[in-house]
Amino acid sequence: MSSSDLQLTGIHHLTAVSADIRENKRFYTQDLGMRLVKRSVNQDDVSAYHLFYADKVGTPGTDMTFFDWPVGREGQGSRSVTRTALRVRDELSLRYWQERFESLGIQHGEVTDRDGRPTLDFEDPEGQRLTLVVDGGAGDPPVPWESSPVPAEHQLRGLGPITMTVQNLANTDRALQQVMNLRPVREYPDPASPAHTVHVYEMGAGGPHAELHVAVRPDLSPARPGAGGVHHVAFRTPDDQQYHAWNEHLNHFGLQSSGEVDRYYFRSLYFREPGGVLFEIATDGPGFGVDEDPATLGEKTILPPRLEGMREQILAGLKPID
Repeated sequence: MSSSDLQLTGIHHLTAVSADIRENKRFYTQDLGMRLVKRSVNQDDVSAYHLFYADKVGTPGTDMTFFDWPVGREGQGSRSVTRTALRVRDELSLRYWQERFESLGIQHGEVTDRDGRPTLDFEDPEGQRLTLVVDGGAGDPPVPWESSPVPAEHQLRGLGPITMTVQNLANTDRALQQVMNLRPVREYPDPASPAHTVHVYEMGAGGPHAELHVAVRPDLSPARPGAGGVHHVAFRTPDDQQYHAWNEHLNHFGLQSSGEVDRYYFRSLYFREPGGVLFEIATDGPGFGVDEDPATLGEKTILPPRLEGMREQILAGLKPID
């Protein structure tokens, strides 16, 4: 497979950090109406939960996930993911969400146009910076969750675009174009600092579910990791063949990576782009139903097979979240 044949197809998932995982679960399942599709642990730190919120079945591209770490709040800055967008179908849904946020007392901005799309900024209880974006039906259709408190027509449709902030564009741009085969498509003023520019890159067929927005802010210091911040963003590759090819591709460029990591629900490759943001390339399958009945996803703590022998010890170290 040639390097030019390797094409990422969109955002796979985003993993953030929470220091209050019980409230985190309440907010994302009750206020945002997402389904907890996997209740597991951080496979590299089994003292922490790893919770996955998504559509009914955990369709790739709908997952927002959280590590449960007792840390202070993030110190916002550059070299980090600085805004996560969640898609809705149309402006009617955006108005529904604006009214819902007001009724629930969720901190939010006003509906505004950004990069040619209607948007609504808001935050979770720990200050995670989020945005609703109208996608007009673009991207893979999510599977509505009938037990969601949000009507099916207004449920969140998945991730994208994702905005990251770097101090200098040059090396990040080379990595995005030459290594990851992303395409630069347009620019717009940074809403947080209109004197600076956000550069839009797309992958696959394009669309908000397949965009990475890069804000260039040389005036900002690097972010300090913490609760309310993002740990990494993952991009979709469709199958194991392309996944193995991506591993060889990164090695060809001499880019230091994790090598192939089997996360059981998908296969992963991790590497840090030159601007300091941690990236992951993840396969679409096998998915969250590989070890659980789809009807009861997320209702109990599930461990991948290599950790199952430590179940009693691991569960004893986790705090209740229900």
